[in-house]
Amino acid sequence: MNATILNAKMEHHADSGYVGQVQFTLESHKSTYEITFFSKKGRDWDYSLSFTKESGSEEELLAADALIEEDDELFDQLLDAVEAHMNK
Repeated sequence: MNATILNAKMEHHADSGYVGQVQFTLESHKSTYEITFFSKKGRDWDYSLSFTKESGSEEELLAADALIEEDDELFDQLLDAVEAHMNK
């Protein structure tokens, strides 16, 4: 599935590690999403998915989360967008 990256940013805090957010849309989805990535050392990433602005369809949010879990290319695309801002 194609994702369109709208915005990405990354912050590093000595005590909590890296935190990055990517705002994006998915084709055929009505909502805009924000994925927040978390990593202590910038290698193993956890994430949280939410709506960017207004709440949307819970079914679409769950489908988007399932896509991110199952589609390595989509996960990597989103992670690459935030990692591009790691050293800025």
